[in-house]
Amino acid sequence: MQRTPHRSRSRRSALAAVLGVGALTVSLLGGGNVAAAKPYPEPPSTTLSLPSPPGGQNVRVLVFHGSATEESPVVNAGIAAIENIGLTGPAAGRFKTEATDDASVFTNATKLGRFNAVVFLTGGGDVLDPEQEAGLESYLEAGGGFLGIHDAARTEPYSDWFTGLIGARPAGAASSVQRAVVEVGDRRHPATTSLPLQWKRPDKWFNWSANPSGSVHTVARLKESSFTPAAGANGWDHPISWCRDYDGGRSFYTGMGGTAESFAEVDFRDHLRGALAWTSRISRADCKATITSNYTAQRVTQPNQPGQNDQIGEPHGLVTAPDGRVFYIGRGGADSSKPVITDWNNPDMGKGQGEIHVYDPTTKKVTLAGSLTVFGNKGGGDELIKVEEGLLGIELDPDFRTNGWVYLHYTPHSQINRETHMAERRVSRFTLDPATNKLDMAGEKVLLKWPVQIHSCCHAGGGLAWDSKQNLYIATGDNNSSGFSGGYSGNSPQPNFKGVSFADARRTAGNTNNLNGKILRIHPEDDGTYTLPAGNLFTGQEPDEGGGKTRGEIYVMGVRNPARIFVDKTTDTLYAGWVGPDAGAPSTTWGPAKYDTFSAITKAGNHGWPYCMGNKQPYRDRNLPDPNQPLGWYNCDAPKNESPNNDGLVNLPPVTSNTIWYSPQGGGVDYPRDAKGIPSYKTEEQKLLMPWLKGGGQATMNGPVYRFDAASIGTEKWPAYWDGKWFVGDFYDGDQPRHAVLTDPKTVGKGGIPVHAESLKKIIPVGNGGIRNLMDWKFAPDGSLYVLDYGRGFFTSDAQSALWRVTYKGGEATPSADKLARKAAQ
Repeated sequence: MQRTPHRSRSRRSALAAVLGVGALTVSLLGGGNVAAAKPYPEPPSTTLSLPSPPGGQNVRVLVFHGSATEESPVVNAGIAAIENIGLTGPAAGRFKTEATDDASVFTNATKLGRFNAVVFLTGGGDVLDPEQEAGLESYLEAGGGFLGIHDAARTEPYSDWFTGLIGARPAGAASSVQRAVVEVGDRRHPATTSLPLQWKRPDKWFNWSANPSGSVHTVARLKESSFTPAAGANGWDHPISWCRDYDGGRSFYTGMGGTAESFAEVDFRDHLRGALAWTSRISRADCKATITSNYTAQRVTQPNQPGQNDQIGEPHGLVTAPDGRVFYIGRGGADSSKPVITDWNNPDMGKGQGEIHVYDPTTKKVTLAGSLTVFGNKGGGDELIKVEEGLLGIELDPDFRTNGWVYLHYTPHSQINRETHMAERRVSRFTLDPATNKLDMAGEKVLLKWPVQIHSCCHAGGGLAWDSKQNLYIATGDNNSSGFSGGYSGNSPQPNFKGVSFADARRTAGNTNNLNGKILRIHPEDDGTYTLPAGNLFTGQEPDEGGGKTRGEIYVMGVRNPARIFVDKTTDTLYAGWVGPDAGAPSTTWGPAKYDTFSAITKAGNHGWPYCMGNKQPYRDRNLPDPNQPLGWYNCDAPKNESPNNDGLVNLPPVTSNTIWYSPQGGGVDYPRDAKGIPSYKTEEQKLLMPWLKGGGQATMNGPVYRFDAASIGTEKWPAYWDGKWFVGDFYDGDQPRHAVLTDPKTVGKGGIPVHAESLKKIIPVGNGGIRNLMDWKFAPDGSLYVLDYGRGFFTSDAQSALWRVTYKGGEATPSADKLARKAAQ
């Protein structure tokens, strides 16, 4: 390692000294308000002639450690660590290190042009005069790399260009040295690929005057609940390391490295090693994947013509075909100009049309492929008037290219019983005629059917999905009201219509002998029948409690309204989301508030409703003769169904904790528990395990897990950064989730909560001009994302009901392959 001798301070730093102690102190803090003062002009144009890109195969890294005041106490440790990084590891990744505090290097083209990357290991304040900053700017423009470490964010506080280079400025002084959790969300960048998902380490931690998320690519975030931040905390989205392609070059910044001891950590050195590999052009990396300006959301369907549903029905679900076409369904709510009949004595009561539309991205045209006459059009009102039945789910056969089979989950109007208020739910197979793009509605093959009560609304479920073994998953809702239990567990045995309970979910979701409130798993056969795959929750032949009390189709029980499900065929993990009951706050008598739930499910199990929710938070049992008197708390590890409306097993499988739950109080609400494991349910004692989300008005809309396909010819596909991330959203677009989350393979499906989350609200835009009411979302084979916006009304379609497509335009990873310093390191 070569050190350049110290020279006189730059004239820009000298000028800073005469501004007075107060101004210099503010300068060192790097506050956002100071930048607006701009006592210095922007860097002048420069004629510095640099090779493009700087450096060469003999990779060199310059460590600059100039300071406006005393030298940073981490300089020696930092230089030694970077020198060691350059001398160790695979030969293709090694480099030479030179260190200097002489800023004149930035106006010396011969010297500066030799370096592949420049590291700022600086303290705060002005360390470059205008000509020197212009030289650094020219270096970036020529394709150079920059790495800023910790206090580098306080350098050049009056320069907008340098602020852009760093990405953010500290809001004030860093915290004291504390151990905190760093959530490592980018699993592909060389700076983070080897790091733990949750990296626990001590350091001094900055808050940012303006959050850079969306304008930079964040590779790691700080979990604020794991330490005590300084004043001006950023909240759940607290970037700590990020990168971006900037002004022709590459910039990486980490807020870590605030202590000399940091540079002795193996993981922190690996973090710097990867950052230097990218900035010095030894390796490529994608630093554009989460920059929101790289995404475009475009509405692809037009409003319906008056009196017609020529473009879209009441949006309820979508699926993409192998050839890129998008099939999407309308539940059955009427066009606003059509009458809504709610009189049970009228033969047309609730009659609607469940429509299947097809969007072709090649022609950009919409075709109405077919429709079903469904029970699903009763408009709004209370739970004894409105209805959410209808056309609820769609899937295409795994061999759709050759057989054209389409599976629909719906409630046929022809099968409703107006005397008993019962109906039939079914999953049927239809065939698409490739010549006409129309479904043969007369050729229906009914695979599975079961009874549902339709006296009370809502929560009909409906999603369909395939796994890699061609098993079909069917999400069925729990069509019961929670209004007779105060919005809590929905376990009131008392109200019924013609002998059928409509407020006791123990009759349905909590019943091992009922197909409602479940996720079923069957294996469809070519003749229109189905077989049962091994590994479901029950075989249907259990001898327990006398036999005949289970259904072999059940894969998951204890779910309320799994409207959207997804199976990641890479892992065969099932992802589901369901709506909770209606209680707005927890009760020390009855249990938790309404929790909307997402769960990553790796095996058959009981997910709790109506006994337990969230991470095994129990409700209170109730029963005759007085359902308003609380009985004992449910035992989540050994729940019992002692409802008079139960015709299944009394002794149920243990409850499996869920992955995500949220309420009006926040995300991942948890409480202290007593000796018996019962939560306190006191709001003042709650802890939020997932502070990145919140409810209020809430309705989960589970999304896909993205799988990047390098072989796809799509030019607008989402980048590989998102591979393996699970998209979770809500119908509403306020504080509710619209995030991509990362789960830990070691704990997923076992009650482990997400280890990282990032907002998608600027990529999948919210608000009046965006996708306000998210109804379904799926990736197409070309890697673009299709999203259904329900519209602004209910039980109908309107001018805002639409199919959208969200695409990526950021391009390939950088640097380009022909600009790598060493071709062998590609």
